[in-house]
Amino acid sequence: MARCTAPVNGHRSAAAAANCPACRHRYGGYRSYGYSSGYSSSGYSSGGSISSSSRGGGSSGRSKPRWSPAGSSVSYTPTEVQALTPIRRSVETRTPPPESRDVFLCHAWDDRGGAAKELHDLLESRGVTVWFSEKDVLLGSSLLREIDKGLARSRVGIVLVTPKFLERIRGEGIAEKELSVLLARDLLVPIVHETTYETLREVSPMLGSRSGLSTAEDPMATVAVKLAELVSDL
Repeated sequence: MARCTAPVNGHRSAAAAANCPACRHRYGGYRSYGYSSGYSSSGYSSGGSISSSSRGGGSSGRSKPRWSPAGSSVSYTPTEVQALTPIRRSVETRTPPPESRDVFLCHAWDDRGGAAKELHDLLESRGVTVWFSEKDVLLGSSLLREIDKGLARSRVGIVLVTPKFLERIRGEGIAEKELSVLLARDLLVPIVHETTYETLREVSPMLGSRSGLSTAEDPMATVAVKLAELVSDL
């Protein structure tokens, strides 16, 4: 009867198991345990980078980034920290444009009295200055011209992605034109609300390739706190 070689040689690799006369037929070289030549787990590729399926999600391993105040009660997912760190670096190093706003809020016209207004009010209640079309585009002025000025004077652009926003993107409306300008800049944070990053990637792969925040992870009030921390003065 064949004797197991584990006490002498061990079975720490597929090759060792395959060479064992007692175990090689029984376990098929350890493949039954799920081992393979390239390790991969949910959310991570063999190169160690976060895969697209994990963008905007995942609540395990939350922490606080270096820019979060000591007394802050909010925590961030690893994906959020990874996505927001280069934006925070730019906020710290760029000279704010004249008459600047902290954020430019890009949203669908249909959300102006709902989710967009809620986010605007939450941000302003925390001292964040927001370019918001409902208050910054005066009656009789050119909407596109005012949007251009708002984009040029804002430190960070945030895109509120909702089902209505996705409809507007498909229809190539004003929101699509704002998005085109924002995508050309590095300072862009998507906020996914009542939809998913997977759905966003189907409609706008370029925007969906960027990680951001999601109200599926945190309520809108917490999202506003994180944005306020992101653009806070040093």
